[in-house]
Amino acid sequence: MGSKAKKGPNKVANFFSPIGKFFWNLRRMFLGGSAGTKLSYLIFGAGNFYHKRYIKGAIFLLLQVGILLFMILCPSVNGTPYGYKALLNLGLGNLEEGGQFNPATGEFSTGSDCKLMILFGFVTIAAIVIYFIIWYKNIQSSYKADMDKKIGKKPTTIIEDLQALLDQKFHITMLTPTCIAALVFTVLPTIFMIALAFTTYNSQDMNNLGTNLFHWNGIENFKAVFTGEGSLGVEIKNRFLPVLSWTFIWAIFATLSCYFGGIILALLINKKGLKGKKIFRTVFIMTIAIPQFISLLAVRNLLGQYGPFNAMLMNLGWTSQPIGFLGLNTSDSEILAKVMVIIVNMWVGIPYTMLMTSGILMNIPADLYEAARVDGASTTKMFFKITLPYVIFITTPYLISSFVGNINSFNTIYLLTGGGPTHVGYQAGGTDLLVTWLYKVTIDQGSYNTGAVIGIFTFLITATITLITYRRSKAYNEEDTFQ
Repeated sequence: MGSKAKKGPNKVANFFSPIGKFFWNLRRMFLGGSAGTKLSYLIFGAGNFYHKRYIKGAIFLLLQVGILLFMILCPSVNGTPYGYKALLNLGLGNLEEGGQFNPATGEFSTGSDCKLMILFGFVTIAAIVIYFIIWYKNIQSSYKADMDKKIGKKPTTIIEDLQALLDQKFHITMLTPTCIAALVFTVLPTIFMIALAFTTYNSQDMNNLGTNLFHWNGIENFKAVFTGEGSLGVEIKNRFLPVLSWTFIWAIFATLSCYFGGIILALLINKKGLKGKKIFRTVFIMTIAIPQFISLLAVRNLLGQYGPFNAMLMNLGWTSQPIGFLGLNTSDSEILAKVMVIIVNMWVGIPYTMLMTSGILMNIPADLYEAARVDGASTTKMFFKITLPYVIFITTPYLISSFVGNINSFNTIYLLTGGGPTHVGYQAGGTDLLVTWLYKVTIDQGSYNTGAVIGIFTFLITATITLITYRRSKAYNEEDTFQ
């Protein structure tokens, strides 16, 4: 009991420890640094100028001047400012000088688009964060030169720093572009989407613009999912749980059918004595070689209302009217459409598992099977006691990522059924997943705040399932062993 009680304070201490260390280092560098280092706290590059490292000092100084000018002069794009004005717009949610939207041209006559206001506000915040990072690095650089001089070593020049980036610090050179790309194309859009979920922004309201294009409304959009309030509240309340439950059903069946189907197919193809193994592998690999959207559109046309499959059934006299296999019409069967998308998904998903499992089967030690045969184990028992546990142990991360990927499986649903059959009065159809519903809400209806709420719920669900499942799997806890 006592050990468990100690974990709480330790976790809190570990969380605040880096923050305390950061401020301790700032104090240490200020007290132990030279006059140039102390001046670097106000003027970037002062310490490097003090140590006659003029190029490094000039680079730091130019970065400081550039960011400060960016913040003060507030350059704008399409009337939307950066800098401190962007921070004011982000906080107040007001158009600069008021804005008038012209539906005919799709443009603002004056003022700014709120999407840009929010985006530029966060870009400005990012610029401020970069400013303080450069500020800290500028102090570090000066303090390092101080320490080098104390031990009789010459401070490094800009040329030596560049050479170090190609030698002992080469990892920084390689990882920096990736980190920048992740921040620009992943982190910033994610923050932008999360921010929209806490606003009233809806592009359908643009025809009635005043001086406030949007304002922050806290968690009202999240409440609408359960209370039915707001412009799309009734639809979200009535359709959220059905769409969520179908998303889980789809993800479970789509994942397990492709996973175990691929294992069975790999066992059949790798069976000793089977002739034409290369031909069988080639046939199934063709579904991977052909772009998925082509295969899905081909199946959609094949099983469509006027497709060849329905024509064949009618010509044979097996049915008097076309069957709605994919729920493309309102009157089609929702259950049949759901079954068909799972079956079609097996066609495009099983070959991936087959290829991966084939490689794993070749690496299972033959001694395990020999020992099992000596003990009198049957083929079925060897499969469940040796083959299947080994494959699952190796492929658990793939199984988890496949499940999460199926939760966000946009292409399969959208290209096959379009989310249909449609429910009258609601945007979300019978086969819509959370991700396809999100697309319709944002692109078709322009309700970006509602779409952001759905996106956040989707993220929370997938992230929680991924973390809990993976942390509890043997592939994580016993990665160096297999029993």
